[in-house]
Amino acid sequence: MKYEYGNWFFVIISIVVFLVFLKSAFKPRSKTDWRTYKMFSAFIVALFAEMYGFPLTIYLLTSWFGNKFFNIDFSHDSGHILNKILNLGGDPHFNWLHLVSNGLIVSGFIVISSAWEILYKAQKKGVLATTGVYKYVRHPQYIGFIMIIIGFLLQWPTLITLIMAPILIIRYFILAKQEEKEVEKKFGNIYLNYKKITF
Repeated sequence: MKYEYGNWFFVIISIVVFLVFLKSAFKPRSKTDWRTYKMFSAFIVALFAEMYGFPLTIYLLTSWFGNKFFNIDFSHDSGHILNKILNLGGDPHFNWLHLVSNGLIVSGFIVISSAWEILYKAQKKGVLATTGVYKYVRHPQYIGFIMIIIGFLLQWPTLITLIMAPILIIRYFILAKQEEKEVEKKFGNIYLNYKKITF
């Protein structure tokens, strides 16, 4: 077994690249946008710190259950805990679970990015965003964030991110409800009719 953690340079690079890319797609402007971005950033920092830096979840699992717990050791592949629990075998980077995970992460980015462009244009014109992905859902950016969170949880669940994920998701639902009240005040019946035909 080779100890494959402690790569703090890669931790920092991964965090910076991921968050810069996300910021360019999400483009936070309001206090709510920045709060959303910061909360999600904390999730990403915790995730990559364990993925390449310090494997806290593996340390805790092996101290509680010994290294016989689903044959978890300190190799990088053991960090793909669901892969071990489901006994999928082979390289965890190329099995169906990882492919589904990557699909959710990439799709989440696409949803966030495309939604931002539509929302930005609508806000500039002072109208309600109802085209593109907004034709089907009222809060596509939050859905995109949730897709990314679930994607990473499938790929690399840690105790910290398993605690943070439901908190973030609940927070997104609360923010969505707050935003709906504001938009309803601004657009009235137009928004209420739009709300009836979207998720």
